[in-house]
Amino acid sequence: MTLYAKIVAAGLTLLSIGGFAIAPVQAQEPTKIRFTLDWKIQGPHAWYYVAKEKGYFKAEGLDVTVDQGEGSAAAITRVMSGTYDAGFGDINAVVQNAADRPGEQPVMVYLVYNGAPNVLIVKVDGPIKTLKDVEGKIVSAPAGSATLRLFVPLAKKNGVDATKVKILNAAPNLIEQLLVQGQADAIAQFSNTSYMNFLAMKLNPEKDFRWFFYTDNGLDLYSNGVIVSQKLLKEKPEAVRGLVKAINRAIVDVLANPDEAMKLLKTIEPLTNEDIEKQRMLYTAKNLMVTPETTKIGLGDLDDKRLAASITTVVEAYGLKRTPDVGEVFNRNFLPPRADREIKMPAN
Repeated sequence: MTLYAKIVAAGLTLLSIGGFAIAPVQAQEPTKIRFTLDWKIQGPHAWYYVAKEKGYFKAEGLDVTVDQGEGSAAAITRVMSGTYDAGFGDINAVVQNAADRPGEQPVMVYLVYNGAPNVLIVKVDGPIKTLKDVEGKIVSAPAGSATLRLFVPLAKKNGVDATKVKILNAAPNLIEQLLVQGQADAIAQFSNTSYMNFLAMKLNPEKDFRWFFYTDNGLDLYSNGVIVSQKLLKEKPEAVRGLVKAINRAIVDVLANPDEAMKLLKTIEPLTNEDIEKQRMLYTAKNLMVTPETTKIGLGDLDDKRLAASITTVVEAYGLKRTPDVGEVFNRNFLPPRADREIKMPAN
């Protein structure tokens, strides 16, 4: 071998050794998060799927699996059991579990529904004209419904004996039908769910039904938001931060491009009625997400005094053994900057 050949061979060897020495460290595996919704797939769930399908979760180093739910209160139970790491659930159910099992309850890190959608719905031509009339009647709701869970404090606030009300649990897709067919005298539901379901049934939500909103009858409560387990919060705080950032980004995206979001949703759930679900999503945003409070502090955050008052309401209504602190229920430390949490309704 010539001297030149030896030099080249030696050089290649050194490059090989050097290349091995300076080879980039393998990219870190994404953090897996199991996320539960509160309900079957609907328009207001679009942002979770947009965050996944458009790579917003991936950009934050997350591998998120999104599953359908069986109720806002049930979402809390799913996360507490360890089956899920995070989800979209009811803050008032968090309060109850923080009181009964402190340290085990999930914590809300991003409030989505600043206004409460909880409502008791009856037929205009039915036997219930006032809340008091619900005594001795049948109220239907899914077993994991947050609205059903909050019926007790609603009844207490309005002098209704909740023990005289018969509860009929049913599958989520049957609730409105039970009311229309007369098998239930009232249903406890989210307004954005039933309103659009009535439209899909070719009924007039305004003229055919009477709506008893909880907020109009003594319960000024917050509602659903992003919850995370104690384990995820303590062991992987940056994953929590990334989860919140991606969801917030997707909400802004969906409201800016609702038609695109509904098309994506239909690829996830082929039975999706794009027009109905777009209306449901916009109804939800307009009535539950864009409020005077969110205009002031941004979506995702809340007012500590208002939360403290609602915690007291829930504690008193259920006779809970302790009153949780605001910090046990809500943690704003993972919120994106205020400027990134400002949402606007689309012109159309």
